[in-house]
Amino acid sequence: MTATAPSTLHVARSAERALQLVDAVVTAGRLPLGEAAKAVDLPTSTALRHLRALEQHGWLDRDDAGRFSAGPAFLRLALTSLREGPAAHLTAVAQAHLDRLAADTGESAYLAVRERTSAVYLAAAESSRAIRHTGWVGRTVPLDITAVGAALTGDGSAVAHRNVGAVEPDVSAAVAPVVGPDGDVVAAISVLGPAQRLRGKVLDATAAAVLEAADALGRDLRGRA
Repeated sequence: MTATAPSTLHVARSAERALQLVDAVVTAGRLPLGEAAKAVDLPTSTALRHLRALEQHGWLDRDDAGRFSAGPAFLRLALTSLREGPAAHLTAVAQAHLDRLAADTGESAYLAVRERTSAVYLAAAESSRAIRHTGWVGRTVPLDITAVGAALTGDGSAVAHRNVGAVEPDVSAAVAPVVGPDGDVVAAISVLGPAQRLRGKVLDATAAAVLEAADALGRDLRGRA
């Protein structure tokens, strides 16, 4: 059995820390040094060293207040992945369904997929209302406490999962699974909006609309396959 060289372990550990920092910053949207270091459990000096290297190579950007955000290299890679990666076909087919769902419900509609223990939002159609839910494309949320997690980890049954304030206070969600060509859950469609507006009979009607949109997208995907 050959032992791994210390230099190799050091490089692997440094790469892991850098990726963790990118993940923390991009997930939060914008983070100062102290919060970024705390998010990945690193000393501030170590985090700063990695963040500076990531900034230098364009993976992260830093504003005048010292807060880090996604840089041009990361954004270019993310956009390329959305256009040409495995999710490109799914998001392209889903967009029309999201647009229709947002128009029918008056709230913002989203497409999400499973990524290990999280759900990541890939596409959206925003509500036209002045007060609306927005800005979740690219964001990840845990599977275990959210309605979208319940939809993505379920058996694909035609059920609209609902939740209020699981991730953001005063936000209601109605979510349904999308079943792909192989009979597996490949995504979830959701509508999110202010809880004071999305409740009672309105939430019931929204959940029904979400179920219809998820079923239509699933049929579309299966038909194209």
